[in-house]
Amino acid sequence: MENSVFNSGSVSKAYFKMAVPVVMGMVISIVYNITDTYFISHTYNNNLIAGVSLCAPVFTLLMAIGNIFGQGGSSLISRLLGKNDTKNLHKVSSFCFYASILMGAIIGMIMLIFRKGFVNLLGADNNSFEYALEYFTWMAAGSPLVVLSFIHSNLLRAEGMSTQSMISTVSGSIVNIILDPILIFNLNLGASGAAIATLCGYVFTNLYCLIIVFTKSKALSVNPKICHISSEFISQIFGVGTSAALSNVTQSVCVILMNQFLKDYGTDAVAAMGIAQKVNMIVMLIIVGFSFGGAPLVGYYYGANKKNKLKKLLSFVLKFLCSTAIVLSALMIILAPIILKGFIKEPDMLKTATFMLRSQVVSMVLMAIILFIQIIFQATGKSGPALVLSLSRQGVIFVIVIFIARALLGFNGILFSQAISDVVSVAIALLLYKSYFGGGKLVENSNSEHEE
Repeated sequence: MENSVFNSGSVSKAYFKMAVPVVMGMVISIVYNITDTYFISHTYNNNLIAGVSLCAPVFTLLMAIGNIFGQGGSSLISRLLGKNDTKNLHKVSSFCFYASILMGAIIGMIMLIFRKGFVNLLGADNNSFEYALEYFTWMAAGSPLVVLSFIHSNLLRAEGMSTQSMISTVSGSIVNIILDPILIFNLNLGASGAAIATLCGYVFTNLYCLIIVFTKSKALSVNPKICHISSEFISQIFGVGTSAALSNVTQSVCVILMNQFLKDYGTDAVAAMGIAQKVNMIVMLIIVGFSFGGAPLVGYYYGANKKNKLKKLLSFVLKFLCSTAIVLSALMIILAPIILKGFIKEPDMLKTATFMLRSQVVSMVLMAIILFIQIIFQATGKSGPALVLSLSRQGVIFVIVIFIARALLGFNGILFSQAISDVVSVAIALLLYKSYFGGGKLVENSNSEHEE
């Protein structure tokens, strides 16, 4: 089994070997998102830009469904790999594959049947509704493809094939980037063209992952005959996966809520926030990539009772994540107007988007700490505290904060509600970590080992 990376003598080298390909995949995703936003913004149709931006929560919802089985499955697989339980590895991976397709199809069908209601819920007005409906319809129809793409990209990393996972993401993004201008402009498909290009990218990603599973993977399987697993394993997958999924779902709810509030300030405000959030992904996805890149190592070391390596890994990753978040946030605050000029021409809208972007990145180091602690809980199978954190930063805490901040500060309160929520959420995360893992309790049940 391809697990030499897990047995590396240096935890920092093992971490970077696992995390860098994830981040590279994220960087390509960033390039795709920026390129996609660039092409859409160059239609110079603010209603189209707003319509597509409003559908961002759709992608987040589908990612959430995928992460139930992708992250829930990868957490379990990392621990099974640490225990060298090959038989159950095959069963778990097969279950995740077929369950994700079924869930994607069910969600997609519901979205198609009630698509007009969903588009209204997303915050579309009379001007942006047509464009939002076009994009939404295509994404709903391709839901199984989107959901499935998060399965093997996560499970391959759990097996140690982080580079192959990266290639699958990169190749799909490249297909998307190539097709965007052709479908949006050459074929004059507008919002539909952007959605179709996105789905074609996911088709390529899924095909590549299947090829790797069939030709290189020794732990993963898509054999339908062994997709039945124990209720205990299902509980573990859904326990950890649901906390990961809820992070995505609550994020969607928060974006919808923010768009609903910003709608009072005009379509330009919604469009400006949509572009600012896409650019904000530059910092966010890099931090997410470095966070999730280490998750398989945490799960493996925990499952194999490698307590010394686990301690060293967690200490190194926390310091690295915080340093990276501070540097990237500072750069983004300084360069915000320069970056946004590539997407926005109107001076007033550019000024608004710059302020929005800065308000989003100012608390990014707190997000890094919250993510770090949440991923420790997920990787070690602690679904309870992971669930609490999933419902805090961009969930219950955010909803409470944005209502209060809007009432007290109006427009500025809406923009800084995420930063305020981060302050509260990081306090909750630190308290949970101390409660569950303080005083060395993270490894107190581990057996002593000989580490070379």
